[in-house]
Amino acid sequence: MGDVGSLPLGGGLGAVAVITKQEILLVIVGGIFVIEALSVIFQVGSYKYRGKRIFRMAPIHHHFELKGVAEPKIIVRFWVITIILALIAFSTLKIR
Repeated sequence: MGDVGSLPLGGGLGAVAVITKQEILLVIVGGIFVIEALSVIFQVGSYKYRGKRIFRMAPIHHHFELKGVAEPKIIVRFWVITIILALIAFSTLKIR
């Protein structure tokens, strides 16, 4: 999709979440993206302050690749996690 498509799409989702006052649900639904971003933040912070790495490589999906997990397996597992998080967020959604 690239930046031209994904940035407006993410901005639109964020705007809808703020308008409907469901910001926490957006974090839950986008859990994989949050984990990917946090893995980079933790890796950079740890290396900067302690001189040690937490993961072999950041973002986290590269860490799993370097551990020998096949890329299609990582993708499918992330899909499953995303589906579970979406169901959790959908089940907590209050319809008014």
